Amino acid sequence: MESESVFNPLAKRNLGKSVVDALLESPALPLANVGNFPGAGVYAIYYRGSFPSYKPLSALNHKSAEYPIYVGKAIPKGGRKGTSTDASLDSTALSKRLQEHKASIEAVDSLRVEDFSYRSLVVDDIWIALGETLIIQRFQPLWNQVVDGFGNHDPGAGRYGGMRPSWDELHPGRSWATKCQPPKLTKKQIIEAVDGYMANLKQ
Repeated sequence: MESESVFNPLAKRNLGKSVVDALLESPALPLANVGNFPGAGVYAIYYRGSFPSYKPLSALNHKSAEYPIYVGKAIPKGGRKGTSTDASLDSTALSKRLQEHKASIEAVDSLRVEDFSYRSLVVDDIWIALGETLIIQRFQPLWNQVVDGFGNHDPGAGRYGGMRPSWDELHPGRSWATKCQPPKLTKKQIIEAVDGYMANLKQ
């Protein structure tokens, strides 16, 4: 019987998996202490606090960072247009992005930055987007899949006609989000969606 497929270690997906494995093997560090460091790449953020709707996820991360609440990427300047082949070596995009997330969490009253940790991995430019995609596919993180908007920036004056992100409706505090229009889902509906997500988590 012929095999349905032949394993190719150089296939894009298999090379991308090595990025995922390397990230998950890196140490989990306190987000509250994130400083400046060189590099662009991918990262995962973990939560183990007491926000009521997140208790099942927090329990999974009680002993160690196992299940991310958010996964993202930080692309080096010039990387989006392919203008540099090794821009990640000279960039600080990764640490700057994590510092932005730290500031977002510190702006709200319902979360404590001390309850968050992160893993990060400096990655060659061409593998950053693929690595992020595969990590999200593996874990389906809450803030990527259900409560959107954590990674959003201030849209700027004249653009506040858009809807407020679900993340800001559930965790109010970022000043620019209050200027936006109400989101499609109410806070109650967002919590119900979170409850459904948590019910499917593997304990």
